[in-house]
Amino acid sequence: MPNSLTLLRLCALLMLLAPLPLRAEAVDELLQALQPIERLQGEFQQRQYAADGDVVSESEGRFRLLRPGYFAWEIRAPDSQLIIANRDYLWHHDRDLETVTRRPVVGSEAMTPLQVLGGDSEALRRDYTVHRDEQQRFVLVPTGTGSGFRELALSLAGNTILGMEVRDNLNQRVVITFSALDTQTPMTPAEFDFAPPPGADLFYQAE
Repeated sequence: MPNSLTLLRLCALLMLLAPLPLRAEAVDELLQALQPIERLQGEFQQRQYAADGDVVSESEGRFRLLRPGYFAWEIRAPDSQLIIANRDYLWHHDRDLETVTRRPVVGSEAMTPLQVLGGDSEALRRDYTVHRDEQQRFVLVPTGTGSGFRELALSLAGNTILGMEVRDNLNQRVVITFSALDTQTPMTPAEFDFAPPPGADLFYQAE
């Protein structure tokens, strides 16, 4: 009959062999954090770094996000640009150059970071791997080769989006910090409709 010491050792071994509770996957944690955010708007500051670490540009402006599938990104300084997306098209209006570019959303693999945040969970699971880095940021890595960026790191505090860091295919970084966030003001999809202004040069990509 085993003595008490042997039983303790056996119990300890069984505890080591017993399956541990599974930790939630990072993608599930991210979707759970984003799920309560139906709409979001606020201000941003954006800084772009070259591959050698030098700052090459800085900008600031406002953004709006309505899930799923709608966003507007308006740069107000140092120049004036508007990027706006709805279920059909992604528009880019460069007000200084008086140009408008339109490309279809459906069938395009080059999603912007805000499209990722505003998209559905199925696309996120299908097109990206998600993990946590040493700063506990959610890091999204595209699984395909046609994405517009190589890596996206998302900083959250609970359900609050603090900022993003985007690394492109040329190893340049864009660091974005959000402020004055508002999740309460109502929005509708109609607010994300866009009509090119008269006189602008139009560049439409094929459907």
